Amino acid sequence: MGLRRSLYKSPAQLRAMIEPGRITAAALDRARRLVAPGVTTAELDAVADEVIRARGAESNFQLVRGYRHTTCISVNDQVVHGIPGDRVLEPGDIVSIDAGAQFRGWNGDSAITIVVPDPSRPDIVAARTRLSEVTEASLWAGIAALASARRVGEIGDAVQTTIEASGEGYGILRDYVGHGIGRRMHEGPTVFNYRVADLGPEVKPGLCLAIEPMVVAGSEATFVEDDDWTVSTVDGGDGSHWEHSVAVHADGIWVLTAEDGGAAGLAPFGVTPAPIA
Repeated sequence: MGLRRSLYKSPAQLRAMIEPGRITAAALDRARRLVAPGVTTAELDAVADEVIRARGAESNFQLVRGYRHTTCISVNDQVVHGIPGDRVLEPGDIVSIDAGAQFRGWNGDSAITIVVPDPSRPDIVAARTRLSEVTEASLWAGIAALASARRVGEIGDAVQTTIEASGEGYGILRDYVGHGIGRRMHEGPTVFNYRVADLGPEVKPGLCLAIEPMVVAGSEATFVEDDDWTVSTVDGGDGSHWEHSVAVHADGIWVLTAEDGGAAGLAPFGVTPAPIA
């Protein structure tokens, strides 16, 4: 019974997960629209924080011990956990923004990647855009797999298969993975972004997961920078990070951090998300 309580939410609890997901999506959308050359990562963080507070929520990132920002913003060879600050975005940068909101004790968590336009360097922009597109495609493949999966580990298989099928030779971070989400931003179970022998717990109504592939253009080897947060690639290769919080319920799945519940992203897979009643 303890396992069931920790992993699977009741219908009422699933309904409580809807609003923090919406708020998280709104914060990221606002930050996305501000991304441009000359903008600092601190400015992106500020607008995300403004949206979350205006909706009566709080940043769950700020509830993590030792972290005082609303977002993590990672640029170029920084893959995840980048700290917002005075870094100025430049044309051609690849920028990942990760954010989460807690509303009435329930959590949302999501991440996006944007490439800053640069007409003078089309090759770099194309390469970074391709990395982002493959990472996002692998996210949606993992979410689509969840719709019919029997075990959580099937998600990682779908993610890895999509990345390998791109033929780009991208690496998948092994030390950083997805997770369950609910009363806390990080709960069980672990959601791997690659194939594992142990497929983990059963997929059934009440399961809420944050699926988040982190993909790099070269070697998957990373290190933590001197700020004790920012994870960067050893070889200087670019990184991309996409994430959504997803709920499994009696009628199907619903992407809590997508404005349309995941309809557009899931359409290529023949999956139609079902709203949580």
